[in-house]
Amino acid sequence: MESSKRTRKIGGMNEAAWVVGIVVCALGVALCTKADFGLSMIAAPPFILHYALRGLFPWFTQGTAEYVWQGVLLLLMCAAVQRFRWRYLLSFGTAVIAGLAIDGWLLLLGGNAPYESTLVRIVAFIAGELLTALAIAFVFRTSLPIQIYELLVREIADRFGFDVNRVKQVNDAAMLILSAAMSFLLTGGFNGFGVGTILITVINAPLIALFGRLLDRFFTFEPRFPKLSAVLRQQNGGAEKNGSESEIF
Repeated sequence: MESSKRTRKIGGMNEAAWVVGIVVCALGVALCTKADFGLSMIAAPPFILHYALRGLFPWFTQGTAEYVWQGVLLLLMCAAVQRFRWRYLLSFGTAVIAGLAIDGWLLLLGGNAPYESTLVRIVAFIAGELLTALAIAFVFRTSLPIQIYELLVREIADRFGFDVNRVKQVNDAAMLILSAAMSFLLTGGFNGFGVGTILITVINAPLIALFGRLLDRFFTFEPRFPKLSAVLRQQNGGAEKNGSESEIF
């Protein structure tokens, strides 16, 4: 009896996982922005662009900077792998949705100005990082379009026959260095880059793996719309619906 309860899972979570992942990840980024201890090496570059250009272009919100930055990465990726697939545009569409979600959460949270209370900032940072890791664990289990960050890793690994884990490690290290350089050069300080950036770099992968194991205990991620999923899954580099997270972590 107890054994059967343990194995009972909620199925058909493929599409729901994509929605939850995008929305919750955006909330995590917004909370880490409000905490002002530094964003992840992935989220920091677009924030730094927003911070540096907001005076010149008031419309250049953090969410707008997010999908503009991912668009730049998409162009660089296409140049590196020397190919273009129409499905890449679906990943860019996902980036636009994520950027709009970030702006939406920041609006609900009262803007992207940091919280004044140090205690509130600490709580926001912890909550933001936990939500982000949980969201990524959800996204890695869906066959729907992933954002450019992970698409870049997969496509470079596929194009040149590299190990995907090694490509991700190199990419993360490069983004960390780039974030620090952009912050110093474009803002004259370390805005968007800080102790939180380093901490997230260290703990993010273990947290994602932990949440992934918990999700697998309670959910299965087969699609509710198999034909749609079969078409869109190809843009993820042919990854199986539950294979993404295990490939990268």
